Amino acid sequence: MNWVAFASSFSTMLLVELPDKTLIATLILSTRYRKLPVFVGVCLAFLVQCMLAVMAGSLLRLLPAYVVAYIVAALFAIGAVVLWRSASVEEDDDVKSVDTTSSFKMTVVSFTVLFAAEWGDASQLLTVALTAKYHAPLEVGLGSWLALVGVAALAILLGKVIQAKVPLHLLQRIAAVVFAAFAAIALYTAVIH
Repeated sequence: MNWVAFASSFSTMLLVELPDKTLIATLILSTRYRKLPVFVGVCLAFLVQCMLAVMAGSLLRLLPAYVVAYIVAALFAIGAVVLWRSASVEEDDDVKSVDTTSSFKMTVVSFTVLFAAEWGDASQLLTVALTAKYHAPLEVGLGSWLALVGVAALAILLGKVIQAKVPLHLLQRIAAVVFAAFAAIALYTAVIH
């Protein structure tokens, strides 16, 4: 097992997701529905999105190393811009009220909201980039998914405390700087090849 790839994807994903809209969406869902169906739906959405991102990152490995390095740099740079810009944008309620008490429907709504929220998200770009960089799809996918699940659990269990104590825009800015640093490192790697 490639522990570096696992630890890198887990720790970076945790940093990126704490200030992300998926945390906010999970928080909102958990205030409107029962916690267990929300958690199940969110975890399933993250699993599918991680698998798709790992497949995309694995396909990138078929390209020459210098091309992959440029793509990885671009993905990290895009992620940095997305995070930086989202720090100044007030999050909207991604969830509309649904009049239902069915656990299955709550799970489906949670899955759908988070699955849609993850498309083009910084976390998806990060998983693609780290898979391409480390050629360790299982470790990157597992590390990313576990970090996402951890953030979802925090949002559900400690959501109101987190929202009151931690300025999300500050965490987003820190994550953006980390992404920019990764972009610079990947660009340097591409240039020296």
